Amino acid sequence: MKPAAFQYFAPASIEEALSVLRQYGEQAKILAGGQSLVPMMNFRLVRPKCLIDINRIASLSYIAAEGGTLCIGAATRQRSVEKSALVREKNGLLQEAVRLIGHPAIRARGTVGGSIVHADPTAELPTILAALDGEIRVLGPRGPRTIAWRDLFVTYFTTSIEPDEICTEVVLPTLPPQVGWAFEEFTPRHGDFSLAGVAAVLETDSQGKCSRARLAVAGAGPTPIRAFTAEEFLQGQILNETTLLEAGRRVSEQVDPDSDLHATAEYRRHLACVMAVRALKRARQRLHERG
Repeated sequence: MKPAAFQYFAPASIEEALSVLRQYGEQAKILAGGQSLVPMMNFRLVRPKCLIDINRIASLSYIAAEGGTLCIGAATRQRSVEKSALVREKNGLLQEAVRLIGHPAIRARGTVGGSIVHADPTAELPTILAALDGEIRVLGPRGPRTIAWRDLFVTYFTTSIEPDEICTEVVLPTLPPQVGWAFEEFTPRHGDFSLAGVAAVLETDSQGKCSRARLAVAGAGPTPIRAFTAEEFLQGQILNETTLLEAGRRVSEQVDPDSDLHATAEYRRHLACVMAVRALKRARQRLHERG
């Protein structure tokens, strides 16, 4: 199929893009990588009156470290993140997750901000944003504002970004060398959307007990889910097999997935447990390797 008729704009600046947004409002869509939007338009699941192509706005594509944060322009290609030495040094979890997105051709066009704003609850980047307490920065006619991950995701494919706002930047904390991390997901085939995925981050104290844990789950609800009950359980625990299995069980108890043509809710809940245990084990292994 082909998309319904639309007007096309290719602004050279954010100000120009915002001007078009003010004119068309909810009838406009931002085009960055187009890896999700264009197929949806072809199937006429969405029918925007106009597309605003932001690929000419060079100021939206960058990767920079500022203090304890990693700042990524919203239009930065996923492939750039995958290949970045700075990302590898500052946030290996992000790089590991990006490598699981689709295939190289998709990552070469797909953008970091586009994936997060698309708000697919099975996607890797929204899950990373949740796991690391990340935030995004948006710009609109009322000026700039910052949206924390828990205020961003509303439900399936829906965010709190206003129709006349543009996502300009994604902000994530850097991960210190002594932290253990991992991202695990289950897909029917390589490159498919995941049925369930888990991002895990572990920190331990001088006694070898868990001082902090972060767990975020993909594919187990209408938004990424932080498994706070499992995180609280891990606090102060020795990270042995029994502890990690119990944490996985608590993850499965907290999530509330829906059944669909790909998997039942029960199966997704089971996968959330299995992926959580796998991610925790690999994060623990990284902790051991780093002493």
